[in-house]
Amino acid sequence: MANFSFDIVSEVDLQEVDNAVNQATKELSQRYDFKNSKASIAFDRKERKIILIADDDFKLRALTDILTLRLAKRGVSVKSFKFDEPQKAFEGYLRQGVEICMGIDKERAKELIGIIKGLGAKVQTQIEGEKIKVSSAKKDQLQEVIAHLRGLDFPIPLGFGNYR
Repeated sequence: MANFSFDIVSEVDLQEVDNAVNQATKELSQRYDFKNSKASIAFDRKERKIILIADDDFKLRALTDILTLRLAKRGVSVKSFKFDEPQKAFEGYLRQGVEICMGIDKERAKELIGIIKGLGAKVQTQIEGEKIKVSSAKKDQLQEVIAHLRGLDFPIPLGFGNYR
């Protein structure tokens, strides 16, 4: 009997983040309220971090709104981002780091497995690093699990892939 499976992952398309940052930077240069401002957005792909720099708290909030709007329009879930506390930077400016969180940690994986077990579906779950493998003898069981997980408001974005 064939065994079917899929993986539950939490990933962010870094190219889409890069595109969103570029769009936000372009909007920043065209907005009147940021004229003569040293506000900026920088994306470090290797570190998976975005740095926001603004003149004051009001402009930092506006910058955050611009970024989150651009990310949402590009289909990147804002749940993947952890906004640090704003810190004082040079000459009275504010700097805020935004961390891009990828992968499912052990605590969240156990929580997801508990939710899947609570469904009563005949599936097996296994934690494999930063993803969860779900397998079953019936495709219908797997589709039921996916449909249920998509309906949840989970604190991290969930993706499904590697269907077999």
